[in-house]
Amino acid sequence: MKKLTHDEIAVNRSTLDNLPNINKLPVYVILDSIRSNYNVGSIFRTSDGVMIEKLYLCGYTPHPPKKEILKTALGSTDSVSWEYVKEPKEVVTELKEKGVRICALELTNKSKKYFEISRSDFPLCLIIGNEITGVSQDLLNICDCSLEIPQYGIKQSLNVAVAYGISIFELRKIFDSVH
Repeated sequence: MKKLTHDEIAVNRSTLDNLPNINKLPVYVILDSIRSNYNVGSIFRTSDGVMIEKLYLCGYTPHPPKKEILKTALGSTDSVSWEYVKEPKEVVTELKEKGVRICALELTNKSKKYFEISRSDFPLCLIIGNEITGVSQDLLNICDCSLEIPQYGIKQSLNVAVAYGISIFELRKIFDSVH
């Protein structure tokens, strides 16, 4: 086993020039009032890793060109399609009209495990809420489902960027699987 160099890795990577030809994951992501620039930057970078359809930054979520976002995102603000929209309900309404299933990453009385989504649930929108308060009840009221990541320790939640990473890569795996 030999660790690959950056040049060896780059041979098989996409570029900004061939971005229009990349098969994107049919997932839209709404970040609603995320506080941390670093969490936003990390979510951009993870979104590039799975190549989501689009990232919506809503509420008071910071957005590029803030230097902390750009530092953490490592250029992914150029490869991930994104838009700032103050009101997340506008995005949800627009996506629902296009037949997109709306799912919150949140613990609710009706949440299901994040890996229980099926390929027929795509396209979908994943809503990620505030680091402290989570997804608002107003948004939960218009969601089709909620997804949870089981917790086995004494804490009830994960950092939002970590939780997003776990769930979005599982969604990529589910979408790419052949049934």
